[in-house]
Amino acid sequence: MAIVVNLDVMMAKRKISAGDLAEKVGITPANLSILKNQKAKAVRFSTLNDICRILDCQPGDILEYVEDND
Repeated sequence: MAIVVNLDVMMAKRKISAGDLAEKVGITPANLSILKNQKAKAVRFSTLNDICRILDCQPGDILEYVEDND
């Protein structure tokens, strides 16, 4: 996949657990795990907005485009 999710990096920098972030964002820990582990096919802008607000970061701190070498 060409879009890489670096959510775990930002979570580590902000010292917040997956459970705490999921609770504050209002999603299930399972859905946060899907996003963190590159399994998500889409993310709602409202969810991305809440994640960025809570982690005090920009979407580009979480999402990265990497050239696909297929």
